[in-house]
Amino acid sequence: MRIVIVGGVAGGMSCAARARRLDESAEIVVLERGEHVSFANCGLPYLVGGEIADPSALLVQTPASLKAALALDVRTGHDVTHLDAAAKTVTVVTADGVDTLAYDALVLAPGAQSARPPIAGLDSPRVRTLRTVEDAVALRDRVAAGARRAVVLGAGFIGVEAAEALAQRGLHTTVVELAPHVLPPLEEELATLVSAELHALGIEVRAGAAATAIESGVDADVVVLDDGSRLDADLVVLSVGVRPDTAVFEEAGVACGRGAMIVDDHGRTSLPDVYAVGDATAVADAVTGAVRPVALAGPANRAGRLVADAILRPHTARAIPRPVGTAIVRVGAQTVALTGANRAALAAADVEVDTVHLHPGQHAGYFPGASQIHLVAHVRRDDGRLMGAQAVGADGVDKRIDVLATAIRAGWSVEDLIDLDLAYAPPYGSAKDPVNLLGMVGENVRSGTLRLWYAQELEEVLSSALVLDVRTPAELAAGRLPDVLAIPHTQLRARLDEVRDAAAGRPVRVMCQSGVRSAIAHRVLAQAGFDSASLSGGMLTLRAVLGDRAGTLLVTDRTAV
Repeated sequence: MRIVIVGGVAGGMSCAARARRLDESAEIVVLERGEHVSFANCGLPYLVGGEIADPSALLVQTPASLKAALALDVRTGHDVTHLDAAAKTVTVVTADGVDTLAYDALVLAPGAQSARPPIAGLDSPRVRTLRTVEDAVALRDRVAAGARRAVVLGAGFIGVEAAEALAQRGLHTTVVELAPHVLPPLEEELATLVSAELHALGIEVRAGAAATAIESGVDADVVVLDDGSRLDADLVVLSVGVRPDTAVFEEAGVACGRGAMIVDDHGRTSLPDVYAVGDATAVADAVTGAVRPVALAGPANRAGRLVADAILRPHTARAIPRPVGTAIVRVGAQTVALTGANRAALAAADVEVDTVHLHPGQHAGYFPGASQIHLVAHVRRDDGRLMGAQAVGADGVDKRIDVLATAIRAGWSVEDLIDLDLAYAPPYGSAKDPVNLLGMVGENVRSGTLRLWYAQELEEVLSSALVLDVRTPAELAAGRLPDVLAIPHTQLRARLDEVRDAAAGRPVRVMCQSGVRSAIAHRVLAQAGFDSASLSGGMLTLRAVLGDRAGTLLVTDRTAV
């Protein structure tokens, strides 16, 4: 049996390796357009930044090592330009000419290409993408040659990593992002924290802006933005997203949607004996069911392995699981991670959720080095199922998101998180881990014990309700909303008449610093007959949602009592 695999790296190579382990007699040919068939593309920004010094460290395998270990016929510099499904052949262009190769089973893993928006001057030699080892080496060489100013177009994961890498190398770096904030999949209240960290690294952020042209000069380029501003650049990194590299196969009859190849639960395309994996496939989201490409290495690796099973062990092969979309990125001293669906995706799928904001410590507060994790989670209103979670923090973010990703995969409700028996010692966590706390708060919301209001509702709340701030005088002095009633939560029970008079029949909306004390105050008020709700995430979340507006809206008064 001859298995031909088009494309290496994550999906293609995991399929080839698994196929060999299942069948020693199969002829397995891997056709790779580029120079490297197996490299760690997630490590490219760290090569640019100098944390990885040797490019060869990113080369996981070579054709020679794969032949020696797995008897794979790996051919680099082989570009597949045509597929004839009826004849079961592919046409391959190499430096030596054109060849035709027959297959019994064909696996398509062409990956994705960098998107190229219609920007005049994008063909400037100072414009680079960051998709290959060669791209990373070229960027590093340009820095070594004296580049001092960089513009990164796009503030997705790769764009943010590239910006940090260039800033580490001493370049004045500007990030331009068309969306309202950096890392567009991130909720706005967390994206504000990421922008602040980028500023701390010396990186200028231009969100809500688009490049309209790149003007090439003798010594540097100029990036022109849609607001008329001009950014000098010795190098420009194009990182505005990717598009599936499927044109050849769509022309051959492979059914596609949103530019990606449509596959079934075993990776089969619409053509017989033709499979597809990786960034170029459209798969159903595990949370919302939306069919879309998911450009992540983990799902591609796992799908490649399962496609090999489907080809060689079809009767026992497991279905390819729907991706949850778990991702993580380092930004300066902060870790940013997410899993499941965000607010926008849930709204598009007409899924009603309650959103919970928490700011717990990553480990016991009395142990040195305690810091906050800023956590946002979405809980489906009808059955309590966890639909998505995101977090930002200096430490402990990764393990919490991994636990929550597992919970989403298992289809758990938020109440199930209460009962998780997670590792605890003061340097690592708390007796009530942030994951357990999320379960407790989520259960309180679902049971009606806790009613929430949100920072996004601020304008409506200020016009129709009494805002009760239960923080301390020192906290109030550092910033408060105008015209609030300030009563420390420890005094609230004795001053309920004061709240009743100030409310004058209006609802009472309570707030504190992080949402803990206001939840306590809400229980006091609710049981005293007030129409009460607690601000989800407190002033920490409110400031993050307000962003630059916080400086003008919040009152700073060192005499506040």
